[in-house]
Amino acid sequence: MSRALNESEKAAEAVERASVGALEQVGRKVNSFFEYIGGITSLFFETVKTIVRLRIRFAETVNQCFLLGYQSLIIVLLTSFFTGMVFSLESAVQAVQYGFGSFVGGIVSYTNVRELGPMLTAVVVAGRVCAAIAAELGSMVVTEQVEALQSLGLAPVRFLVVPRMLSLMIMLPLLTVFADVVGVMGGQWIAQTAAHISYDDFMSSARQTIGFEDVVKGLFKSVIFGIIIALVGSYQGLTTRGGAAGVGKSTTSAVVICIILIFILNFVMSYFLYGGG
Repeated sequence: MSRALNESEKAAEAVERASVGALEQVGRKVNSFFEYIGGITSLFFETVKTIVRLRIRFAETVNQCFLLGYQSLIIVLLTSFFTGMVFSLESAVQAVQYGFGSFVGGIVSYTNVRELGPMLTAVVVAGRVCAAIAAELGSMVVTEQVEALQSLGLAPVRFLVVPRMLSLMIMLPLLTVFADVVGVMGGQWIAQTAAHISYDDFMSSARQTIGFEDVVKGLFKSVIFGIIIALVGSYQGLTTRGGAAGVGKSTTSAVVICIILIFILNFVMSYFLYGGG
């Protein structure tokens, strides 16, 4: 009888320890989440304060526009072109079958300008640029170059974060414009080839469906996405620990977190910008 009681007490203690361990783990995850949000927010306000004070390295900003923006142009164009083709192929054939072929141009243009263009451009650029920023700044941290800047009285935010954020705020909307144009062109070609919808009908439908306001809202999304890419990449890089292995972890985490935030913010902005409320 006493042996059974001891075993039941041990089992109860094991269950209690497991529950406490699970609660501690959840607590650590929640604490890490809020710590990350606080770090990103602090970095954002410090960067904005530096920009407002016009403490900007213009030459480095132009250089980052070339490295982060211009060198991403080809992959953005390819992604947008084939995405527009696929979307047009699926919608054009079905629309013609049901007698709505004249609306295909508006559907493709509407979707590209408001959603696919800004979001796909941001995702593609994030996969390339966010990883590059995190890896570059993380390498500088583990080799103590950032500490060297601080020892010289130079602010790492001004020298490292501000040029990258400004360059992405400038270049991502420009890349989005190219993505919109190329996506519509790809959709137009496929609509004519696969569903025999004329170019005039396609473009007439597009002009009647989208307006300048839609383009502006899509570009506004791109500016926000550029800020997110720069912030996440920079924060992950500047908080890198653990040598070369830490750089790899920071790079992977930066891309994953950035893409998740892009999808979440895309929904939130679409909800408020396009009258979801």
